[in-house]
Amino acid sequence: MSALTLRIGIVGTGGFARKHADLLAATDDVEIVGIVGSSKNKGDVFAIQYDSLGYESVSAMADAQVLDAVYICVPPMAHGEIERELIERGIPFLVEKPLGTDAEVPQDILGFMRLKSPDMITSVGYHFRYQDNVERLREDLHPGRIGIATGMWMGDMPEVSWWRKQEQSGGQFIEQTTHIVDLLRHVAGEVDEVHAVYASRFPEEEWENTNVHDIGTVTLKMKTGAVATISNTCVLPSGVGKAGLSFYTREGLWEWTTGHLKVTKINEENVFAEESNPYFRQTKAFLHALRTGDRSGILSDYADACKTQEVTFAALQSALSGRSIKL
Repeated sequence: MSALTLRIGIVGTGGFARKHADLLAATDDVEIVGIVGSSKNKGDVFAIQYDSLGYESVSAMADAQVLDAVYICVPPMAHGEIERELIERGIPFLVEKPLGTDAEVPQDILGFMRLKSPDMITSVGYHFRYQDNVERLREDLHPGRIGIATGMWMGDMPEVSWWRKQEQSGGQFIEQTTHIVDLLRHVAGEVDEVHAVYASRFPEEEWENTNVHDIGTVTLKMKTGAVATISNTCVLPSGVGKAGLSFYTREGLWEWTTGHLKVTKINEENVFAEESNPYFRQTKAFLHALRTGDRSGILSDYADACKTQEVTFAALQSALSGRSIKL
């Protein structure tokens, strides 16, 4: 290891923890020095694969290791104390979305960060922002020229039990469709007002102990005056799904999906396949910021992600109350 080796800890042992760990393990001058699991045994088992050590808590890992940063990859209901512990110690972090099951916990964390470590480097896992085609969208589209946008995240019911419980996941719009909301903000600007209608079409028909809504549509009024609608469902059979975001403008139609961007203008149509690895770019930007202090490559920090969380939680509040929510 060189003197510039970054010492990274990871909180979580699920699929996203593995995705990030694999990227870090393949990066020069980076060492994974600790893994925190929901139990020490889980941390130990995961850590063995990366020649690392398992811990039962963030505080135990931070007491035992010198940490340059921590990756937080935990379910929505587990946020709060992890971030506060790292902020108290001044340890930068990259955290997977969403930031919680509501807007209150992230706002409390943000306030604590501004009080304790206002210059802390943070990054949030809205990885689609790092795609070539999303950058192309931002270059091509002016928010003031967008008339309407339509988005969707249509899929099946995830297998993990916490996802199916409203109090643990926050529901589909907060946990999953947040990616589409975040892209809308990233490309078209901030949201001014939200109105949502949610329902449960097939409650516990096939999924036991499920209380999340399985369908929903959200209308968003943008500060520019444009209007957007984003719909989601988790009623589809396993492996069937569709996600995307389309922008309708005076210049033409831009249709983004996770794999390509289709641009349609008068007598012209172009399709751009997505060939980048946004997870790689996200980690590269975060590690660069840790080494140099230059955080210009980080496209979503904690403060910015709190704005996306505010929109998605406002949608839940609207659906439950039957009224529009002004932000």
